[in-house]
Amino acid sequence: MSYRVKEYMGKEFFTIDVEATALEASKLMLDKNIGYLIVLERGRPIGMVSERDLVFKVMALEKEPSKVKVSEIMSKPLITVDPDATLDEVVEIMVKYDLRRIPVVKDGIIYGMFSTRDLARHFKEYEDRILKDIIKVLSRFSIPF
Repeated sequence: MSYRVKEYMGKEFFTIDVEATALEASKLMLDKNIGYLIVLERGRPIGMVSERDLVFKVMALEKEPSKVKVSEIMSKPLITVDPDATLDEVVEIMVKYDLRRIPVVKDGIIYGMFSTRDLARHFKEYEDRILKDIIKVLSRFSIPF
């Protein structure tokens, strides 16, 4: 009866090199219609930059986007979750760190991205699975429901 992150995560994710500029990041986000990028250094995930980072750390401070490196504005350290973590575990991590999305990583390899949107999108399916599991347990013990 465990519900694993890998069953509910989005498998599409986008990355950018640590040396890229805020301008390059914003153009890639626009092109892909996304609100975040995982920042890589030598192919390994080290941080994340979001539209919020661009607004608060570049635009609001009137910095030149073509001169600001994503390494200067990214959120770090990168908080990740293992693909085999349970939904309870990932939600606990997201609440603890106030995250809306979290990369799914194991041994430095990115498997996907889990977000509050994934949770909302799959909530009914998750609810149905839990109900079926409860009914199975109750029926094993001949408990009326």
